[in-house]
Amino acid sequence: MPGFDDLKKLADEHDDKIDAGLDKAGDAAGEKFGHADQIDKGVDWAQEHTGSGDQGNPTPGNEE
Repeated sequence: MPGFDDLKKLADEHDDKIDAGLDKAGDAAGEKFGHADQIDKGVDWAQEHTGSGDQGNPTPGNEE
């Protein structure tokens, strides 16, 4: 079973695919349930917290 560090590494390596999947899921949820503004905010938050390419916080061990 992969550990948290393994999952974090995979998320960093495939950040673009994760972000695209979140966008697609968010669009589908917005169409089905409405509340697109709230869903978009949630998608944006999730995208900021997955992978390393678009995070506002430095990756642990790489602090400046």
